[in-house]
Amino acid sequence: MTTATAGGAATPGAPPPVTKKGVAGTRAWIAACFLLPALVLLAALVVYPIGYSVVRSFFDTEGTGFVGLDNYGELFSDPGTRTALKNNLVWVIVAPAVSTALGLIYAVLTERVRWGTAFKMIVFMPMAISMLAAGIIFTLVYQQDPERGVANAVWTGIHDTFSESSAYPGARPRPNTGIEKTAGGSFTTEETVRAGDPAGLPLVGIPPAEIPKDAAEAVAAEPDGDKVTGTVWLDFTPGGGGEAGVIDRGEKALAGVKVEAVRDGEVVASAESGEDGTYSLPASAAGAQLRLPGSNFTEAYNGINWLGPNLVTPAIIGSYIWMWAGFAMVLIGAGLASVPRELMEAARVDGANEWQVFRKVTVPLLAPVLAVVTVTLMINVLKIFDLVYILAPGATQNDANVLALQLYLLSFGTDAEQGVGSAIAVVLLLLVVPVMAFNIRRMRRERRP
Repeated sequence: MTTATAGGAATPGAPPPVTKKGVAGTRAWIAACFLLPALVLLAALVVYPIGYSVVRSFFDTEGTGFVGLDNYGELFSDPGTRTALKNNLVWVIVAPAVSTALGLIYAVLTERVRWGTAFKMIVFMPMAISMLAAGIIFTLVYQQDPERGVANAVWTGIHDTFSESSAYPGARPRPNTGIEKTAGGSFTTEETVRAGDPAGLPLVGIPPAEIPKDAAEAVAAEPDGDKVTGTVWLDFTPGGGGEAGVIDRGEKALAGVKVEAVRDGEVVASAESGEDGTYSLPASAAGAQLRLPGSNFTEAYNGINWLGPNLVTPAIIGSYIWMWAGFAMVLIGAGLASVPRELMEAARVDGANEWQVFRKVTVPLLAPVLAVVTVTLMINVLKIFDLVYILAPGATQNDANVLALQLYLLSFGTDAEQGVGSAIAVVLLLLVVPVMAFNIRRMRRERRP
């Protein structure tokens, strides 16, 4: 050891000169030079817009008059904004929870199948497209017409499997023929019928395209003293002419129409018209009224109005889950790969079944990962905008409104209210901050030894 003397000579034992460095062993001014561009961008793209929005929220539409908290008062008194707040609450509760739950199920199940990698790729694939593209895709999926919309094509197929379709939707009896409309969309004759006296049932209101091409010409029923007979036909002569209530040449038979004989409100007999339009009821039908049930004429089932006022928000949430369940699956799958298998095997050895292993071992060990996924999705849905804007039609956009969409409509719509729009932006920020604070606190707690 040497120390420096008065003449500058080194004296044994003197420590070397100390250069101030950062934690990573880098000089502070060098680290500042590298951080400066990022800090400038952060200030320009994040800090300044936030500060300007806060200040702008206290001014009027033109930005010249100070209005204090009036914009916030208008914000919470506006029905559209209250609807947006309610929908945002539904989004925050439902979308992250369902996406995380599906991701967990997918991640656990795909570990047990050979084609798990292919399945994961298919489930994650929607993440490769934008919200705009997803909105366009689901606009087609939710089309009302079953021939165009996939959702209604499946739904109507299931419905028609268990429910009979009507023979001639929209048909009705020819006026002034003694057949009146009754309860349930049915039609009933005013007079009672007699055996041996054929009762014709003329119908109109059926488009020519609805008549089968191989439909036979209507035939007048033969009188039968032991039965009540008659004909159901389309009382329309191609090219015009013909006599109302009479079977004319060229008029088509209506096959498959159900005819009921009703006495004192009770059905005593029923029959169905044949290929030539004729029907035959037993003699017990004599003295009863004839009724054509409403099931003959109900409109074809066209499925569900997915984007109507009652279902538009759940439908849009469904499209969001389709996109983000893959994201949750990948993160949870990565966490699942680090779970010690010995703990699961020990639980099985102790007699736990697979459900108990999943609930008591797998889920608790994955709790940190599940928290990360849920919080990330909560932050994401708080600012959801483009999916709602694309999917919700104009008629139901107010019913599907969310805060980010309301901000856009108020700030850049026809009657721009940028002061109120800035207030919505501040409210959105305040809603996101607690979630971010929770996430930061959780990460710090996990880093502690």
